[in-house]
Amino acid sequence: MSDSSVSSQQNHALIVAAGQGARSGLGQPKQYAQINGQPMIRYSVASFLDHPDISKIWIVIGSGQEQQLDEAMVGLSGYEVVIGGATRQDSVRNGLSAIAASGGAKNVLIHDAARPYLSDTIIDRLLRSLTVEAAAIPVLPTIDTTINLDGEYAGDTLDRSQLWRVQTPQAFDFDKLVKAHTIWPAGKGATDDAQVFRAAGHKIAVVEGDEALKKYTTASDFAASSEENMAQIRTGMGFDVHQLASGEELWLGGLKIDHDKGLAGHSDADVLLHALTDALLGAAGMGDVGDHFPPSDPQWRGASSDKFVEFAASVIKQKGGRINNVDMTVICEAPKIKPHREAMRKNIAKMLDVSVDQVSVKATTTERLGFTGRREGIAAQAIATITME
Repeated sequence: MSDSSVSSQQNHALIVAAGQGARSGLGQPKQYAQINGQPMIRYSVASFLDHPDISKIWIVIGSGQEQQLDEAMVGLSGYEVVIGGATRQDSVRNGLSAIAASGGAKNVLIHDAARPYLSDTIIDRLLRSLTVEAAAIPVLPTIDTTINLDGEYAGDTLDRSQLWRVQTPQAFDFDKLVKAHTIWPAGKGATDDAQVFRAAGHKIAVVEGDEALKKYTTASDFAASSEENMAQIRTGMGFDVHQLASGEELWLGGLKIDHDKGLAGHSDADVLLHALTDALLGAAGMGDVGDHFPPSDPQWRGASSDKFVEFAASVIKQKGGRINNVDMTVICEAPKIKPHREAMRKNIAKMLDVSVDQVSVKATTTERLGFTGRREGIAAQAIATITME
């Protein structure tokens, strides 16, 4: 969940995508190469666009890459484009200058487009840290035994408990980062902005990173992605019905809706989330919601159905799976679903830890036929597509 203490008007995201990707061996800038059916850069942009606490997004691209970016961003809007420089550091400086010229920001998150799978969880961790720190970066432990090299031979073993892998986005107090870049020695290369910030005398907090945030660098990284596309694709379906009754609250898609009647059931009777849970569990081959949350168990009386959805998503993750998309339909005469649809999509995206564009919510009626047509109840159906390794 996002931290409400962080104003959405304070935080800008700067995506660095100006490289030529020479090491990738792809014959084109790697940020525009396809990953799981989409240009790699699109993933990071969509993640920041979907996050409620990011107010503005800046994309730094190489000169002459405007058309490639336009083609990669079809259907997305709400970002600014900056032309980068000869080095990564030059590109970041150009981006920071553009933000300053637009009025500045309180915080800035700097992210490499070569790390496509950015989750809300990582953004939230960084923003929470910035409420008390001047900078924060995501890190992961070094798992393998690590050594020095003595020429062509193995050298001393290093203490891996003191070695951590650094990822992006890296989050900073905007004004302090601008000043740090200003005083960094001209001509001296920097591998990332944390190096520049620390050299200026600032401390940098760390938050837990994410293995999914791997960096795509070489041709083998993209080849591995192609192999992932050959993984097993599974589909699950879900359907649920609940009766409308006086004196009950109406919960749909994790959203409480004002209505003269609510849905009756053992939990909060969120028929949409129940259908979704069944679809997710079905795709994973793990039964249905009643198997895991039986109505005979008193602990689930009045329970919020988002717990069911989050459980199903965690089951898929534990089995090595990934949620590709979910599509749901609410079947009722009333209330009208369209005014609440976007809020439902955002709620469900957070429950599943996916982008909003991976979640579809639709609504239909039965032309006043049947129990939904007589306004006696609400039905919902869902379909979920997942990839299993």
